[in-house]
Amino acid sequence: MFSWMGRQAGGRERSGGMDAVQTVTGGLRSLYQRKVLPLEEAYRFHEFHSPALEDADFENKPMILLVGQYSTGKTTFIRYLLEQDFPGMRIGPEPTTDSFIAVMYGETEGSTPGNALVVDPKKPFRKLSRFGNAFLNRFMCSQLPNQVLKSISIIDSPGILSGEKQRISRGYDFCQVLQWFAERVDRIILLFDAHKLDISDEFSEAIKAFRGQDDKIRVVLNKADQVDTQQLMRVYGALMWSLGKVINTPEVLRVYIGSFWAQPLQNTDNRRLFEAEAQDLFRDIQSLPQKAAVRKLNDLIKRARLAKVHAYIISYLKKEMPNMFG
Repeated sequence: MFSWMGRQAGGRERSGGMDAVQTVTGGLRSLYQRKVLPLEEAYRFHEFHSPALEDADFENKPMILLVGQYSTGKTTFIRYLLEQDFPGMRIGPEPTTDSFIAVMYGETEGSTPGNALVVDPKKPFRKLSRFGNAFLNRFMCSQLPNQVLKSISIIDSPGILSGEKQRISRGYDFCQVLQWFAERVDRIILLFDAHKLDISDEFSEAIKAFRGQDDKIRVVLNKADQVDTQQLMRVYGALMWSLGKVINTPEVLRVYIGSFWAQPLQNTDNRRLFEAEAQDLFRDIQSLPQKAAVRKLNDLIKRARLAKVHAYIISYLKKEMPNMFG
């Protein structure tokens, strides 16, 4: 079980590191509550930008958000990492996952619907209630006693379809929900199928919602064993060309190539490449718990700067307003 966790040094236990993470997290929470939160409340920062942070936002495990078009292997990728099924899992060639599923650690296996989940103070999802019942009916948390989930949590998103009709029929703002998760997760993984490289309108809008979080994005080209070496070279080039039209950054995105499911490779010509790429991706995921404290510090600094600028603007506007009675 969990063979990928022990292949590199990143899978070893680091009890001292976790203690340090808890200490830093407690310090950040104290600083936020004593210094930043009073400023946000005084200038109504929460009404203009982002809701207030709660204890669960500081204490939660690192989260990974999986985004991609339907049938690119998002749910199968989670099953490959966990090496077991989880409640609410549905896998098929057609669009199957129609909900946001938070896969988290729990002593007993079970699932919690969205309306009950957003009132749990121990979970970092309370602020999702503002997206309404249409979203909460499509949101759930799957809990199971899994070794991998002791250090990370995984968010599975609905498969993205093409066309304006699909965006309207969801009943909630899909891109706004993705943006909310993007601000709070530690890693965003975009999955592509080697046979479906076109980026639909909704997928393009979803990627644009991740602006400002470019350092969290990783790209996975899945099902790469279903094409030969020459076709794989062309597929990789086409993927980079498509991404370059959507993600306007001078840096090249890191793309991991492989076949992430528990089945033998259909084409073994590139076995060594796929194994090396898988190890790189697993090493990146294993490093998230050690980097969690740095990520929370970085996000808190960005939030404090935004709150400071907001306070200056509101103060100036208030000073320039004409005097009224009272």
